[in-house]
Amino acid sequence: MPPNSWMVRAGSGGLVADDFVEKGLVGIGWGDIGTLDEYDKKSAIESAIREEYPDWPTGRHRSSSSQLQRFRLGLSVGDRVVTYDSSRRIYHVGTVESDYLHRPDLLPEYPNVRKVAWVGVVERDKLSVATRNTLGSTLTLFRLSESAADEIERALAGQAATPENDEEDADKDENTILADSKSRAIEFIKDRVNRLDANEMEQLVAGLLRAMGYKTRVSPTGADRGIDVMASPDGFGFESPRIVVEVKHRSSTAMGAQELRTFLGGRHDNDKGLYVSTGGFTKDARYEADRAKIPLMLMDLDELVSALLEYYENADAKTRTLLPLEKTYWPAWAD
Repeated sequence: MPPNSWMVRAGSGGLVADDFVEKGLVGIGWGDIGTLDEYDKKSAIESAIREEYPDWPTGRHRSSSSQLQRFRLGLSVGDRVVTYDSSRRIYHVGTVESDYLHRPDLLPEYPNVRKVAWVGVVERDKLSVATRNTLGSTLTLFRLSESAADEIERALAGQAATPENDEEDADKDENTILADSKSRAIEFIKDRVNRLDANEMEQLVAGLLRAMGYKTRVSPTGADRGIDVMASPDGFGFESPRIVVEVKHRSSTAMGAQELRTFLGGRHDNDKGLYVSTGGFTKDARYEADRAKIPLMLMDLDELVSALLEYYENADAKTRTLLPLEKTYWPAWAD
């Protein structure tokens, strides 16, 4: 078996994968920073990426520089390389034949290349669920586990790669992956919401209420009299229900009973209360809410995100700008 096996993701569809095979190479992008030979270490690559793509988050700068450095120095002549053609559900498998080259003339969008001798293909459906899961990573470049690499080699040699009972557990494994993906996505959304400042958080809560069908007014900055947002059918609070909202964006601080008593003081009998706290609530605060003189709902970060996801399709442009999300479909869970 070759010393190391690598996945180099070819982008969407099969066009780029076909180019790789036709031209006898494999490549990755980031062509705007020029040849990698100009940079003596990873930090220099990261600085170049940061300068060229200033709007990217820091984590993307770091991961991009890591993958470029790995492509230049991690791969070796004789290593195995795999790339995926999603349109045909096949993996092209080859052997690295050259050191790193910068050749934008060969494939302009993927100017950082290695020459490859492509030796065969492996059908995705012939691989075990565990290996398919491993190969499903969204990283542009990563090294395959020993077990996945061994299975690829056996499949190339025509040996059965999928155990007979593997498909019996496929649904169970897929459900686990889907549950994990959904959980991760929700945590990422919570991270994004948590990065909003206090004023943006008030606007986000107001946007949620508008998506639910209310008209809203947000109190001016600094004019905090226990009401950050007011929502009602008419937007003025003349029509019922009149919802008064307090928004506390303190991720490490749970709101207590005293904060709720302050909020409840001065409320009209016909008011409905909503108290949003990204830091959550103490047990005493929840007890205080249960015996409040007006209907009062407490909403922590988990509940806020859940409501945002439920009503996001109705959200206006202002709200979507504060929290940009896109819909992703996945298979329904098997029972």
